[in-house]
Amino acid sequence: MPYVSLNPATGEVLQQFPGFDRARLADTLQQVAAAQPDWAALSFAERGAYLRRIAHCLLLNRERYAGLITLEMGKLRREAIAEVEKSALVCNFYADEAERQLAPQVMPSDASHSYVLYQPLGVLLGVMPWNYPFWQVFRYVAPALMAGNACVLKHASNVPQCALEIERICRDAGLPDNIFRTLLIDSAQVAEAIASPHVQAVTLTGSEAAGRQVAGAAGMAMKKSVLELGGSDPFIVLADADLDWAVAQAVPARFTNAGQSCISAKRFIVVPEIADLFVARLQTEIARLQCGDPLDDTTTLAPLARADLRDELHQQVQDSIRAGAVPLLGCEPLDGAGAFYAPSLLDRVQPGMRAYDEEIFGPVALVLRARDEADAIRIANDTRFGLGSSIWSRDLQRAQAVAARIEAGNAYINSLVKSDPRLPFGGIKASGYGRELSGHGIHEFVNAKTVWIK
Repeated sequence: MPYVSLNPATGEVLQQFPGFDRARLADTLQQVAAAQPDWAALSFAERGAYLRRIAHCLLLNRERYAGLITLEMGKLRREAIAEVEKSALVCNFYADEAERQLAPQVMPSDASHSYVLYQPLGVLLGVMPWNYPFWQVFRYVAPALMAGNACVLKHASNVPQCALEIERICRDAGLPDNIFRTLLIDSAQVAEAIASPHVQAVTLTGSEAAGRQVAGAAGMAMKKSVLELGGSDPFIVLADADLDWAVAQAVPARFTNAGQSCISAKRFIVVPEIADLFVARLQTEIARLQCGDPLDDTTTLAPLARADLRDELHQQVQDSIRAGAVPLLGCEPLDGAGAFYAPSLLDRVQPGMRAYDEEIFGPVALVLRARDEADAIRIANDTRFGLGSSIWSRDLQRAQAVAARIEAGNAYINSLVKSDPRLPFGGIKASGYGRELSGHGIHEFVNAKTVWIK
């Protein structure tokens, strides 16, 4: 199946690339597996020097890479620049921290001396999504490479130029041959790659359905997997919240990347004391967003990445309106070329509606009205997802008590949810398992080997 690169703002086909057949896939994996032991034999300082050169290349050419991201998946240009810069940040972070994070750990026992070594597994497969086509890849690659693993990438089929450019960046930075390779394979070939004797583990960021398929294939092959899947993050506004700050952060929390983020604020859960005021002010701010050319810095809302994603989003919204949700703003695709959807606000979302039960991946803010604080916590947890969450209150002790009761991998107080290389990132329930980033993330794909000496 060919990879097709298409501009979602115009509908124009940019390029097409032939996919790998079985022979090319097998040959590429064999080459990477053959190269990995020499990479693992390098010191942390030597591997770190390569990561720093990759970071330098990213920063030096950030405008060009950002332009490619925008053309291929539609992200606002300034958001794309920030994504490239964050990709460089994670490379430098692990270049600085990996040796300390993976230092041998002495563990007293009945031995004369006992300790744990953290050693690479071998070749890792990363199955990555289109919504952050550089950041998602580098947050997988940076810790994996610093741990001594080699990496192959199966990127989303609509961002082949980004996938190939990342391979080129690694090559231009001098990374040894076959330590990072892009695989232009389709979803049906992922199980074959996982089953290959040359692949030792797999990590996926993507949909719940894709996660189940990858987890099943990894389980059949008895290989380690880490999954970061969808989210339906609650944004809980308590009665004593600073509404100026909460509303100001609500818009980027929901509409950054046109709402196409696992950690977007998908559900605005409000208590009665502030519900009407919060909703009115949120509506005013959302109405200021302007769709347009994502390369134009005056544009504040980008298109969705594909027309089929826009159409599915609209179906979810319309089904919810028919079930009783109240449209306050937008809730319609825009006429003309491109996969644009109007900035939207949907109030009084209730159980049984698609907007309540499913992940809404696009520029639609959902308001769920709670009876009180306890009910807000109940609603926040009434989802099969458990990725991120945010709580908004002037009382930090109270907010921390609420955060402790939220079923999620991340709880942010008076801030939108974000990933930070210094902190572990991941979810529970249908949002996946395992952690990325920080010392927790780099330990996911190493062999914790016990050494016992008499």
